[in-house]
Amino acid sequence: MINPKSQYNPAIHHRRSIRLKGYDYSSPGYYFATLCTQYRYYMFGKVTGGQMQLNDAGKMVEHQWLILPERFDNIRIDQYVVMPNHFHAILQIIAPKGKALGDILGAFSSIVTVEYIRGVKENNWRPFPKKLFQRNYWEHIIRNEEELLRIRNYIKNNPSKWENDRFIRASGNRVQENMALYEEEPWMI
Repeated sequence: MINPKSQYNPAIHHRRSIRLKGYDYSSPGYYFATLCTQYRYYMFGKVTGGQMQLNDAGKMVEHQWLILPERFDNIRIDQYVVMPNHFHAILQIIAPKGKALGDILGAFSSIVTVEYIRGVKENNWRPFPKKLFQRNYWEHIIRNEEELLRIRNYIKNNPSKWENDRFIRASGNRVQENMALYEEEPWMI
């Protein structure tokens, strides 16, 4: 039996989708995504001298990202970076057959979570509170070559701008990485 207090009630639950209404996220094209750890805990390494130093968990995240095309044959991996408390990536869907962006990112976060739990049990990785990643993720549909180049540059330079990121010490559980203090990019709108 379902507890009536836990059922969705639109009068009190105001969760709204941040996805582009009516857009088919399985359409071929480039997509920029950011996944953040729960409570923005540093789980994947540290930034030293503007360079990301992955710990074993961060190396596992990177590995799982790189082998994702083996699971989804309609995607290509583009620019990405694993940061201490988040992950930025550009993903290209190359054919309309197959899964949508949300399905792909959902599978990725699930695989990473399972592997992370294994690391906690077998290698004493830092435990996490209930969930490794926040429930939602931020995405942006890349609409042209100029945006693609700018976002690639943003991802590539993310570690060097880490100290200026206003969410470096942020708490809470909202995906806000697109509003980094160091540069307000036109593709962020």
